[in-house]
Formats: sequence, structure tokens, C-alpha cells
Amino acid sequence: MRLPSPSPVEPRHRLSSQTDLTLDYLMDLEIVFALLLSCFHFVLPLLAFYFVNGDLAEMFVLATAFDVKTSLLSSYLLIDIRTMRFDSDDTNRRRSLRNRDTKDLEKGLHGSFQYRNWTGKFSTLKVVLILIVLGTVYTLSRSPAVHIADHPSNNNSSFINRWTRESTAADPRYISTAGINWDHMSNIVEKLTGKSEYQGVGFINLNDDDIDQWKELIPDCDHISLHLDHMPTNITWESLYPEWIDEEEQFEVPTCPSLPWIQVPGKPRIDLVVVKLPCNKAGKWSRDVARLHLQLAAARVAASSKGLHDVHVLLITDCFPIPNLFIGKELVARQGNLWLYKPNLHQLRQKIQLPVGSCELTVPLKAKDTFYSASAKREAYATILHSANIYVCGAITAAQSIRMAGSTRDLVILVDDSITEYHRGGLAAAGWKIYPIQRIRNPKAEAEAYNEWNYSKFRLWQLTEYDKIIFIDADMLILRNIDFLFEMPEISATGNNATLFNSGVMVVEPSNSTFQLLMDHINEIVSYNGGDQGYLNEVYTWWHRIPKHMNFLKHFWEGDEPEIKQMKTRLFGTDPPILYVLHYLGNKPWICFRDYDCNWNVDILQEFASDVAHRTWWKVHDAMPENLQKFCLLRSKQKAQLEWDRMQAEKGNFTDGHWKIKIKDKRLETCFEDFCYWESMLWHWGDKNWTDNSTNSLSPPPAVKTPLSLL
Repeated sequence: MRLPSPSPVEPRHRLSSQTDLTLDYLMDLEIVFALLLSCFHFVLPLLAFYFVNGDLAEMFVLATAFDVKTSLLSSYLLIDIRTMRFDSDDTNRRRSLRNRDTKDLEKGLHGSFQYRNWTGKFSTLKVVLILIVLGTVYTLSRSPAVHIADHPSNNNSSFINRWTRESTAADPRYISTAGINWDHMSNIVEKLTGKSEYQGVGFINLNDDDIDQWKELIPDCDHISLHLDHMPTNITWESLYPEWIDEEEQFEVPTCPSLPWIQVPGKPRIDLVVVKLPCNKAGKWSRDVARLHLQLAAARVAASSKGLHDVHVLLITDCFPIPNLFIGKELVARQGNLWLYKPNLHQLRQKIQLPVGSCELTVPLKAKDTFYSASAKREAYATILHSANIYVCGAITAAQSIRMAGSTRDLVILVDDSITEYHRGGLAAAGWKIYPIQRIRNPKAEAEAYNEWNYSKFRLWQLTEYDKIIFIDADMLILRNIDFLFEMPEISATGNNATLFNSGVMVVEPSNSTFQLLMDHINEIVSYNGGDQGYLNEVYTWWHRIPKHMNFLKHFWEGDEPEIKQMKTRLFGTDPPILYVLHYLGNKPWICFRDYDCNWNVDILQEFASDVAHRTWWKVHDAMPENLQKFCLLRSKQKAQLEWDRMQAEKGNFTDGHWKIKIKDKRLETCFEDFCYWESMLWHWGDKNWTDNSTNSLSPPPAVKTPLSLL
């Protein structure tokens, strides 16, 4: 039988089949591409997770999530395929009315075949891809590697580990050029106690060659390369130590920049932390943010230790470490650029809780006035007098103010040979324990200059019978109890200017090794102001901000608005006081007549003038016993100086008019020297050949006998 001739529609049908075949291939490619893209999208996070966390169990959980997502992708693709197939068949149906039933059947069979075909293809691809992923992870998990964070191994670093460390070391701020003398290192390792029981040694900022050397020094433990992300480049020393912060929180709450820290592994236990530090001596190495970051990171790793076992920290650096983070009395051994410490972990944990810089307050503005300490007998207030007797009255009045504020801590005063027995008697009667010292000369000061002997303040670190000292300048009043500062670490102080602190009030932790550190660099370090404050700011760059109310300067800045001046004036005289400590700058109250602040009569000193603050000081003076008040009498030369300044103010017709005030201070008529005719001194005022050789003729007041120790 002759078959019917092909319908004119059949060529179109064959063309449609060819089109469908082409479409199938295109969809094949599209789906394979989508699967590969999906695999790439999920495989990389899996691998990254493994390298960072090293937890295969958690990685398999993620792999399960990957399987779910690929299944969802499969369903989506199948729906899309079926939609495309049915759309194509519907088009053919409209184009041909003949053989409709045959084509519908063909379409149904073809669609069913396509569904089963694509499902099979996709399942096979999915299984193959997942097997590839898991096989890759398994291979990498069995590959030799030094630990990154908490992935233990004693073998050489893999390529991935090396790539990780090398890529993070690209930041030039963290690069250390410090060489390692391995003979010195062997000697240092011998100082380690209990190293036979070490479980792990953690390394920060060391390269693979250094770690390989360590495996030979301490072979029977895990060697862990601790990864530390670098801080952003926009974090500078000035952002960590701003000149000013909103302490009263009137406009904002001060906050410090957030720094990245090391994720310390739970196992193995880290018994030794080794860190290599940059030290750019051509730059400001002591204010290097990367150097600070690395030291704080090492401290945090050590402080994270649990249990009672000892932890050592070894710093490799050509410059000395932060002396109030890794303190001198905890230094076990030092050789060359190797510094081995055995830190007090309890104290270290307290330190790492502090703000990273002065960008936040260490003590709240409204601090507690009462503070109990079990170590009260090993805490003291301290000051120093050297080169002249002029501050004796100030020190006596400061002692009176401390007692009036409610503190019962020891009062310690360092005095040199220039402080006479008469004045030492007055200081002892006021409650000061006298410690004679040998002065320390500032090698960069000129002879007879004001700062020639001010490095004598370093002797404070030799008061090792005390754990903590609150140093105060002798020209201060303590208006409220500041015993709570004994809870603060070294160095806690108020800000001065730029990134610097004011050393007028500061917390010190005495240590002979710290004293030696200060002395070792006395010819090397340059003080920004030529004095002890500038020197200490170069050594203690990691300091902790306390509110300015705890060292409030009697000073009106040139740019102060009228309302700011009014606020300061109100603070100077508020009763009960708001300020904790009032710091008298310029001419001191005891060398002025009590009638008014004599800074008014000197043009360049008027920024320090305040009659209200002046009266506050005299209230404390008047509360002292009379036998102590006489140490504040004016010498004849001081009276002449005051009259000379008043005459110059009158000649200049100063608008404040203080030069017009009649003096009623009884000290004007009181003389305790052989020569009392001070008016005659004005005849020769300014004459370089004129000298004052008058001596004190009063006998010392009764004093409490205190043991003296020569520092």
C-alpha cells in the first residue's frame, strides 16, 4: 500500500524538531554553566570556612545547605525547561491543525522524556560536583600545615598557609626588620619554666623560617601561627589619642576605634606567646599604631589563658616594649632585642579591658569619692621638692587639702639637699614622710635653667615599698577625695595638648627596673618641652585618660568664650566642690598677697589670674595650724617683687584695676629675716650685681619623727 505523501506541514515539523534539538543543546550548556557557577559560588565559602575554622563537622553542615540550594536550583531549572518545551509545542499546534492528536501525543511523550532526561542529567552532575568538593576538602584536610589560628600541625606550612601569611604581611606598618640571634634565643628559652609541659607556642607576626627554627628549640608542642587582621589605614595615633574628647557627653559619647583581635584557639593551650614588633627609629616608633596593636594583641592572647599555669610573652624588638603593659618587674630575661616576660595574668586581664587609647575615659566623670582597698598600706600620695624652698608652703597646704578631702593614705615627699632642715621640719609636721634623694640632672638643660634638675622626678619609681603612687605637683589643692585613682593602672593622667598627658597628677607603679629604663635613655630621648613631662610622654605613650576635673588647670585660654570663662570661674569656687583637683599655674597663691591674685599685675600672666581660685586656696591655708601657716610667710625679696609688678601695672594702667587695691595681708608687715626693709630693694631692682643672702631665723616647728631613707 502506498503511503500518503507527506503533508506540506511536515517539513515545518521536522524543522521544529531540529530547532528543539538545538535548544536542547543550548539548555544543556546553560544548565551546566549554571551548575558550575552555583558550585563556584558555594565551594569557595566552604573552603574559606575550613581554612579559617578548621571544623569539618561544621563544613559538612554547610555542604548540606549547599545540597539544598542546588536542589532548589534544579527545580527552578526544570520548571523553566518544561515551560520552554510547552511553549514551543503550543506554537507548533497553532501552526498546524493537521495531525493534532498525533502531535499532542508526541508532545506529551517528548515532554515526559525531556523531564526524565534532564532530571537524570542534573542529579548526576550534582552528585559529581559534590563529590569533587568533598574530595578536595578531604585532600586539603590531610595536607601538612602549620596551625593558622587553631589548626594544629607540626609539619611545614602548606601553600595556603604561606599565602595567607604573606598576603597579610603586605602592610608595611607591620613589617619588622628585627633580626633574631638564635644563640640568644636559646639562652632565653632556657629561662622558661615548665617548658617540658608546654602544649602550644603562639606566633604573631613571624615568618615561616622563624617558626621552623622554633620547632627545633621547643619540638614537643604545637606551633600555632596566630592570625591578626591589620587595622584600617585611617586609624592613626591621633585618632587613638585625640587632644580633646567630650568628657561631659554634652554632644556625643566618646568612643575609641574598633581594632581587630586574634581569635584565640580553645586547643591547644598556649603557654608562650612570641611576637615580632616593628621599630622605625627614623620615625615616631613609640607612637606607631601597628606596634601598639601587636603588643595589645599579644597581651590579649596571654590574658585569655585559663587555669593556673604560667604564660610567658616574648617580644622581639629593637625598641623597648610598652613599659606599663609589660612591666619591668615582670621581665624574666633580656638579651639583645629579646624581652621575656612572665606577666601577672590577673593584672594583664584588667589592662586589656582599658580603652585602647585616650579616646575614652578610664574613670567616669562622676567617680565614687570613697574607695576601699585591701592594699591601702602600700599606696601613697607623693610629691617632690628640689633646688629651692619656694614650694614648701605649697606642699604643706597640699597635704592639708588631702586630709581635708578624707584620705588617710601615706604622704611621701622626696627632697634634695637644697631643702633645709627648717623646712623639712615643717613638711614632716604637715604629715609628709621625708625621703632625701640625690638630684638627677637633665643632660639637655642649660646650667642654672629651671629644668636643670627636674629629671629628679624619676626617683618616684624607686619608692618600691609602695605598689602604687598618686603623684601630685606641690602647687595643687585636692578638693575631693581621689583615692579611687589607686585602682587605676600606670600611667593614668589627664590630657594636656595634642596626644600628650599632663604629669601634674598621675598614677605611678614603682619599680627599680622601670627607674633603670628611664635612666638608660636619658641621653637619647628628647623631651618636647625640655622637662620631665616631655620625657615621660616619650616613654609612656600608652596612657589612660582620667577626667580633667581631676587635674583642672587654673587657666583661661585665649580662645575661651565668655560663657566658658564664667563656667571655669564658677568651678573654681563651688562649695561643695565639683572639681577634684585644682592646679595653680602662673604665680602661686602663697607668693601673692592674699588680697587678690597677683597674676593680674603681670601682662603675660593674666591668663592664669582668678580671684575666685585664689580665695579657694586661702581657705585651705586658713584651716591649717598656725605653726604651719608661718611656712607661707613672704620673704623681703618676694614683697619687693610684688610691689614692682604692681607699679608696672599702674604705669600700664591695666584695666582690671587690681593694682589699685590696698593690701591688708598681715604678712606685709611680718618679717622673719635679718633684713626687713624691702622697699629699699626697689632702688636696685634689676641690678645684676644685687644679691639676696638673707637666711631664715625662725626655729623649726615641732615635727613628728619619721625614718628617712636615702634613695
